[in-house]
Amino acid sequence: MKIKIEDAIAEAAPDYKVILVTADVTNRQTDDRLWNEIESFASSFKELHEMADINKRPGIAGTREAYKRLGKEPNRYRPSTEALCRRMVKGLGLYRTTALVDLINLLSVSCGHSIGGFDADKIEGDMLTLGVGREGEPYEAIGRGQLNIACLPVFRDSVGGVGTPTSDNDRTKLSDDTRRLVMTINIYRPEMPDDDIIAMTRRLLEDYADGKNISFETVKACQS
Repeated sequence: MKIKIEDAIAEAAPDYKVILVTADVTNRQTDDRLWNEIESFASSFKELHEMADINKRPGIAGTREAYKRLGKEPNRYRPSTEALCRRMVKGLGLYRTTALVDLINLLSVSCGHSIGGFDADKIEGDMLTLGVGREGEPYEAIGRGQLNIACLPVFRDSVGGVGTPTSDNDRTKLSDDTRRLVMTINIYRPEMPDDDIIAMTRRLLEDYADGKNISFETVKACQS
């Protein structure tokens, strides 16, 4: 899988970079070990943070700033990490679904960055291009129906949109049958060191999804 970042993203978010993760995996219902780790993190997060703190986290603040520069209102289309953090502060906790979805959510709230998680076998072609959503562009968000992605950063394959920081697309979503995973860790402003993100990603995939052949590639919007 290759990544291309269009000029419009580089202009709006020159510090943006993405960590592309690919792996062979086994998906299953979330087991108690993973769920206990998630609940422990959520409890600690609630104790340490107020609602007003959330959009000041560097990763979230950077994503929101990119939205504004592209012409999108971040309070109406919150980045997924922000929405998850708000749930934790409210005491609602995170959702319990499948191992891949839940470990990605845990990684996201830990590092502060919105993460796309896709079934590689549902992606058309071998290139993901990050550009800007267009008016009227169709996009079926997971659990939300049609999402207005105009002015949102959006990854597209050869058919159309697959992921935004607000929501991934239903067409390429993870399922019980997913055996090849593609993740995009979207870093609009650094928060956790990249090496720590990579180490945590590897641990979660190996511990909870039988991750093998795990690879990481970092692609920057503006190459120095």
